[in-house]
Amino acid sequence: MTKSLEEFKKLVDAEEYFKFFELDYDAKIVNVNRLHILKKFSQLISEIDTNYPDISAEEKLNQYSLALQSAYQVFLGSSPQEQKLFKVFKDKPKNVITLTELSSD
Repeated sequence: MTKSLEEFKKLVDAEEYFKFFELDYDAKIVNVNRLHILKKFSQLISEIDTNYPDISAEEKLNQYSLALQSAYQVFLGSSPQEQKLFKVFKDKPKNVITLTELSSD
């Protein structure tokens, strides 16, 4: 069965993407990091679309598959806090003083 971009565009859940591309994944990893994997995947797709606007649909889907694998691999070795994909992880709280800001004068 040949996959199409139209089918790809109908996918919603992380598991659907993995099944579409016939990629193995650990459900526990996906459950814990679902939003982060999808966010990273979305960023990588955007880069592919920007950098390779004229590639065929088949090649685009191949690149998307590699992007999903890459996004998944990121969270096998690091945490969402380390990746800082979402604003909540990027912003420093305004009412917190870190230990490095304290001096022992």
